[in-house]
Amino acid sequence: MDRKAQSLDGTHENLNVSLPVEEIEEHHYVNEAVGVEENVRSALGHRFPSFSQFSPLLAAYWLILLVVIPLHIHFHIKVEFELKLLKANRAALMAKNQNLTTELEQVKNQMDNLKNINKNLTEQMEPIKKTWNEQNISRAQWSIDEYCRMENNKRTCVSCQKGWLQYQSSCYAVNNVEPQHQKTWEEARENCRGISSDLTVVDNEAEKVFVKDMSWVNNRIKGYWIGLRVEEGKWKWIDGSDLTNQTWMQQQSATDGQCVTSHQNQEWRSVRCNETNAWICQKKALSV
Repeated sequence: MDRKAQSLDGTHENLNVSLPVEEIEEHHYVNEAVGVEENVRSALGHRFPSFSQFSPLLAAYWLILLVVIPLHIHFHIKVEFELKLLKANRAALMAKNQNLTTELEQVKNQMDNLKNINKNLTEQMEPIKKTWNEQNISRAQWSIDEYCRMENNKRTCVSCQKGWLQYQSSCYAVNNVEPQHQKTWEEARENCRGISSDLTVVDNEAEKVFVKDMSWVNNRIKGYWIGLRVEEGKWKWIDGSDLTNQTWMQQQSATDGQCVTSHQNQEWRSVRCNETNAWICQKKALSV
């Protein structure tokens, strides 16, 4: 009791408090356990981070994976698609190149054929040119002989060749043949074309009178074909112009298949084109 009182008064600094032995041992074990736990935690803390320390890192890894993997898949798919597209384009280009090569070969073959044809034509043209030149010379000589005839060892040139009649700026050939040699309108026109002329086209009243005066009609000749016929219900000349003076036909109806004949001292008449008659050819006179 005295010790307790002294202690309360603070007169003694060091006091030895007496405790039971069981409490002292328990207290010692608890301290040792706490020390061991701290040591273990300290050791583990140096070697293995806690889960809370792993969480941000794992989240970053997951975020990277979530971004990288889709990009990788997308890139892979894109690369595969582009490779397929490139292969398809390459195949198409190869096919096109093959077609162009084939076409080029065909063009080369055609050019070779054309060269051969040109060579053959050139070879064939040589004698034709020679003949043509000879014909031109002959034709020129013929023209000279026809239009510039020799009379008394002197050449006299005229506007119309022998056998043709001149009126104004034209030459006329009157084919007053026998009935067995008379022709249809088409046949007569073909004959005129064969001698560089055509059936007569009348431009005015004076020429009409001249043509009528040449149209000598007798018991062998019923009329002379001129270049007037019906086309699509109209009287037309062979040069494509319409008949402007309808009185020349005395109001005869324009019926398809009808052609016109000229008669001396008579008006023109409309007859079937397939009848046979004499005919009159016309061409330009030569200027001398």
